[in-house]
Amino acid sequence: MSPGPIAERVYDALRIMILSRAFMPGERLDPAIISEQLCASVTPVREALHVLCGEQLVVTHRAGGFFLPTLDEPTLKDMYSFSNEVLGLALRLLRPWTIVDWDRIAERRTAYAERVADALEGVARASINTEHGRVMVFLNARLHAVRMIEPCVLQGSITEVCDIERALDSGDKDQLRRLLGAYHRRRIRSSAEILRALHRPATPPAPTIGI
Repeated sequence: MSPGPIAERVYDALRIMILSRAFMPGERLDPAIISEQLCASVTPVREALHVLCGEQLVVTHRAGGFFLPTLDEPTLKDMYSFSNEVLGLALRLLRPWTIVDWDRIAERRTAYAERVADALEGVARASINTEHGRVMVFLNARLHAVRMIEPCVLQGSITEVCDIERALDSGDKDQLRRLLGAYHRRRIRSSAEILRALHRPATPPAPTIGI
């Protein structure tokens, strides 16, 4: 197998591990241990970790080593606020004829975190400014682990994302702005509780929702 496919496989597998909460916030990511887990050499693991640093899913310290980023309450609130700001800008430039191909992503739409990411990315990519979509892709990845926890902390989370999907399908910008604002404000208020749940070792089962 050529180095290209191996590097891609390692990157994809490691990214999935991070997004699925295989590591705790602040945990050291040892390339040697990860290489054994992924049945790969250390070199592609290190290369993948450097790429993930560029995506802000992994950080390095001055003393050396790779770590999962720590997440505190002010940072989480800033991320939620930034998400709302990006989407607000996208709504100002929303193409009214944009239709989200929900069927194309149907297999992803049973897990809450993936469904939120698809809906918010759908809003951002509907903007005539393509940078909004690109920013939302990276932000969605950074918030993925947090979103896996949200339904365990916030009752009615599933209903919120379904409402956002319907508003996006209808092209109702005012409704989308109201729903997205309420969605983010609620999570900003609950950031401390969400973080406490995030730092619990046990990973809760992902809630499922109908398509």
